[in-house]
Amino acid sequence: MLFSSSMSVVEYYFLKRFPVPYAAYFFGVCIIAAFTGQHVIRKLVLLLGRASIIIFCLAFMIFISAWIMGGVGISKMVHEIKDGAYMGFQNLCNY
Repeated sequence: MLFSSSMSVVEYYFLKRFPVPYAAYFFGVCIIAAFTGQHVIRKLVLLLGRASIIIFCLAFMIFISAWIMGGVGISKMVHEIKDGAYMGFQNLCNY
């Protein structure tokens, strides 16, 4: 995964579509979040004495992400319907 994502970064950089300041900011935030998350999870595992807390945290984050993605998708769809935008559907009776 590291190799493929690195190749994508290089490709976008060569295509001049890579916003370096934004990427540097995002990289810094991710590094800080990763170390903070690792520290918090280590403390929780030591406090509770169960390594399964890691699985519960991952499952919770996936659950929240799915709800957010669904909400954003529904919100965009509602706005497109209100604006009368073409959504890729054809009338089946015309064929």
